[in-house]
Amino acid sequence: MTYVIAEPCIDVMDRACVEECPVDCIYEGGRSLYIHPDECIDCGACEPVCPVEAIYYEDDLPARWGAFTDDNARFFHRPLPGASAALGMPGGAGKLGRLAADTELVSGHPHSDPAATGEGSPCGGGAS
Repeated sequence: MTYVIAEPCIDVMDRACVEECPVDCIYEGGRSLYIHPDECIDCGACEPVCPVEAIYYEDDLPARWGAFTDDNARFFHRPLPGASAALGMPGGAGKLGRLAADTELVSGHPHSDPAATGEGSPCGGGAS
């Protein structure tokens, strides 16, 4: 089992979890963060620091976000848009930095940040 980042992270990406993770297994896509299921040590340090409550232990993930369990794995095990190969086991998010791509599930999600759609300024949002 592992921890999973679900829908509330999309377009927020606060990144407090990234700072808290002792094994650097939280990777940054274009619109969401993703936990590598094979690198995560199940310590749970990321869960309580998420300000939007997007991180859940896999068994505790609300049913409405069940697709995010496979989606987090898909980010690493299938080629992302524009890539010829899957990320696989990079060995730490710091080695890759921010990736501009996301999975189909996240890419197809409506934008929740008004600035991303040109409809005005966001009223807060995540840290940079």
